[in-house]
Amino acid sequence: MDYRNPMLIVESDKTSPGSLGWRSPSNLAIIKYWGKHGVQLPRNPSISFTLQNAYTDTWLDYKPKATNDPNVSLDFFFNDQPNEAFKAKVLKFLSGLTGIFPFLKQLQLTIRSRNSFPHSAGIASSASSMSALALCLCGLERNFFGTLQNEAEFLQKASYLARLGSGSACRSVYPEMAIWGATGAVDGTSDEYATPFTPLHEIFKSYHDTILIISKGEKSVSSRAGHELMDSNIYAQSRYEQARQRFRTLIDVLKSGDVEAFGKIAEAEALALHALMMLSHPPFTLLKANTISAIEALQRFRSETQVPVYFSLDAGPNLHLLYPDAVQAKVQYFIQNELVQYCENGQYIEDKVGKGPAEL
Repeated sequence: MDYRNPMLIVESDKTSPGSLGWRSPSNLAIIKYWGKHGVQLPRNPSISFTLQNAYTDTWLDYKPKATNDPNVSLDFFFNDQPNEAFKAKVLKFLSGLTGIFPFLKQLQLTIRSRNSFPHSAGIASSASSMSALALCLCGLERNFFGTLQNEAEFLQKASYLARLGSGSACRSVYPEMAIWGATGAVDGTSDEYATPFTPLHEIFKSYHDTILIISKGEKSVSSRAGHELMDSNIYAQSRYEQARQRFRTLIDVLKSGDVEAFGKIAEAEALALHALMMLSHPPFTLLKANTISAIEALQRFRSETQVPVYFSLDAGPNLHLLYPDAVQAKVQYFIQNELVQYCENGQYIEDKVGKGPAEL
């Protein structure tokens, strides 16, 4: 796929200052992708829940540039404060898109972003932030040129762009569940952008994801660095095949509504992800003691009560509790009376499967 278009040039003297914004959610991969190749391409297909309450709000302000500076001009604010580290990352991303959006070099851009959850603690902040930015860019193209009027085309391009900033971000542009990675198990899938998973059983459309904030601290090893370590991991190839097999199994589970089979796969994938980190060279771990304690408490609770609540983990210490709407009251009681002690400052986020991004 080639989105490069030298015709996307604005007439600066006819371009008025403006602003647009998007709210885009984080997502939680059930089948994990860990390891990539080429330009942000996955080694195996992944599938994720789109969340509702863990999101990034991004506003993009623009006006014609007053100088002939040939570079992208950007001011960046995170939580209303200048953030040079984030600015550098976003500036690199935007500069790489000037073949797709040459008008970016003609504008003075100001980006203001904020998360509804702690940054860099193992909730996919790059997924929500880069997808929100990609949606803003597609919105800018649509406003300037009247293109991308078709919603499917709009979201596919946004997914493609988001992937270039953060692989998992490409899944966040779709509601409920999304697949990223070409696979014969589902028609129309691609390594270059995500696709929505539509034959989802009703029970999963109202699924809960309560995120226990075990630690708000920034991760000791970034996801980007962790992916790179897969290149030298001697277990990498067997892991990719394992992920493909589990993916095929999970697709049938998601159609049938088998919550027990779903939970077993989710937990196995979470532990496989962190096992790969420990088997990297050099090895590293992002789990905390309270992560393990919370997992053990959850397993005891499930064994004693038969309540179908299972866990997942992203690339961090925070535990995601996955369960159907019918058992919400029982799980909430368990969290408040036993699991909250493992959370930093008693904090947890009530989340659920969401309806996807929204224009602000």
